[in-house]
Amino acid sequence: MLNDTPIVPYIPAKDMARARKFYEEKIGLKPKQEYAGGVIYECGKGSWVFMYPTPNAGTSQASTAFWAVEDVAAEVAALKSRGVTFEEYDMPGLKTIDGIATGGGAKTAWFKDSEGNILAVSQRL
Repeated sequence: MLNDTPIVPYIPAKDMARARKFYEEKIGLKPKQEYAGGVIYECGKGSWVFMYPTPNAGTSQASTAFWAVEDVAAEVAALKSRGVTFEEYDMPGLKTIDGIATGGGAKTAWFKDSEGNILAVSQRL
């Protein structure tokens, strides 16, 4: 049954070379395997993500995925030092300060990758 099976997030990429550079140099992910024109990246605790080529990358206005982190402020600082730019939001129910929003039991910061996909780092409170 699906409730006993791992789920693997997909990250779409218009330009695989550009996307790989972003994920490997700015985010710090290490490729585990190239597969079907894409690349598998291992993340923490046995999780992984599959980046694949598609002309539809960056078309969603919603978050694609988030990393669950212990200290969102430290992760934001580390990613900023590598050139990642965080989104700033100011709307009813969501306001970021230095890229970080607090609410709903979490601190979360969103950024866009080289392909326009929205990703986040989030710390449960």
